[in-house]
Amino acid sequence: MARRKSYDGVVLTAPFTMPYQRYSIESAHWWIARALRGSLDVAGLKPGDIDGFTVSSFTLFPDTAVGLTQHLGLSPRWLDHIPMGGASGIVALRRAARAVQAGDADIVACVAGDTNHVDSFRLMLSSFSRFASDASYPYGYGGPNANFALLTDRYMNEFGATRDDFGRLCVAQRSNALKNPGALMKKPLTLDDYLKARPISDPIALFDCVMPCAGSEAFLVMSEDEAIKRNLPFARIGGTIERHNAHADDPIQLRGGWTVDIEELWEMADCGPQEIDLLQTYDDYPVISFMQIEDLGFCEKGAAADFLRERDMTIAGDFPHNTSGGQLSAGQAGAAGGFIGLVEAIRQVTGLAQSTQVPDAKCAFISGFGMINYDRGVCSSAAILKAGSA
Repeated sequence: MARRKSYDGVVLTAPFTMPYQRYSIESAHWWIARALRGSLDVAGLKPGDIDGFTVSSFTLFPDTAVGLTQHLGLSPRWLDHIPMGGASGIVALRRAARAVQAGDADIVACVAGDTNHVDSFRLMLSSFSRFASDASYPYGYGGPNANFALLTDRYMNEFGATRDDFGRLCVAQRSNALKNPGALMKKPLTLDDYLKARPISDPIALFDCVMPCAGSEAFLVMSEDEAIKRNLPFARIGGTIERHNAHADDPIQLRGGWTVDIEELWEMADCGPQEIDLLQTYDDYPVISFMQIEDLGFCEKGAAADFLRERDMTIAGDFPHNTSGGQLSAGQAGAAGGFIGLVEAIRQVTGLAQSTQVPDAKCAFISGFGMINYDRGVCSSAAILKAGSA
């Protein structure tokens, strides 16, 4: 198998988050346009300056990235549409970085966004995949809560994790979210609040579940020389991986595709877990963050609960995790949920995170997980970003 080539000479810059809203009457097109404009304004660019464009969205139908070029007045020479949910951000950066390296584009805008009308979530569930349309939704299946309840229950029985363990992660992320002006969750959360929350699908309760919302995220990919010329703070790409439909024979998903490629990622980035200053995991449910912490190599399989009991996951702690509050406390803006950790990580290593800034953050790890096609997430991705300077 060929080894991945490095990303030397390609950087990420101009991170932008369009503040989330619980519900919105605007279209996904509107949200994506606002994030693109915000990122371009951060970089001092005009729409005509970008010649590459990639987009991720669940509520863009009937359009794709092609339709958006006309809506937004773009004329890119490189275009991609990445419908991979929580894995989309890292997959977007991988594709865009290779396009810049190959000379297929000079500046690529990577954008994700979704709206959330009152009935958006139900409509998405009913047509999420052919599996959903044929084999689950017609029989009363109500979305991922039931899937993750089964997974969480199995994880707890297999490895001895408790609801207190999951609660500590949720409480830490809420603490981080309270420092993020854009987070939807504005009230402090105690462990007692978490444990007494309304049941949703045993053993999952209210604060184990993300809140669907409207929002969008964006960043730019360009050469390091281009970023320096424009005096833009940037993040270097230490390495990235993606994997799809890994471990398909496992009866229940207690591991993800990261396990297949993680050693190559650490080798590519020339670092180890002890050198990571902050971790951004995809967090639609706490158990998925536990699974990533294990599969990425921060601890042994099944040991995440013990590992995290000894660590402080807040911004000022010894293991900063999901520093913007993550999806569990900032909100899940559809496919932008695959971008929230990556955009925050770019801010962190470029020193632009302001109220959520981890002191002296130089190296960030981001992981993505997406597309619960039927009984498991099919897509997984991960990246390591390192500080650069303009």
